[in-house]
Amino acid sequence: MAGESKTTTDHETIRRWVEERGGRPATVKGTEEGDEAGVLRIDFPGYGDDEKLQPISWEEFFQKFEEKQLAFLYQEETSEGKESRFFKFVRR
Repeated sequence: MAGESKTTTDHETIRRWVEERGGRPATVKGTEEGDEAGVLRIDFPGYGDDEKLQPISWEEFFQKFEEKQLAFLYQEETSEGKESRFFKFVRR
């Protein structure tokens, strides 16, 4: 159903959803601790404030994702039936 939200912890589902929309894993600059990724984000180049985001590897992203016990809330389509970029990280 268009506009319906789903939640997943499946790494492949998350990666597929992000990459199909031209996104990449990122962290907010200045929030990292040593070699550890900081606050997680998804960067969609050209949509929003890219200057505050630092690209990271999927490996780093999912390591932090699991460490923080996060889940990925997302929509496949908007209520108008268009591809959605809506997502949110939530606690499991």
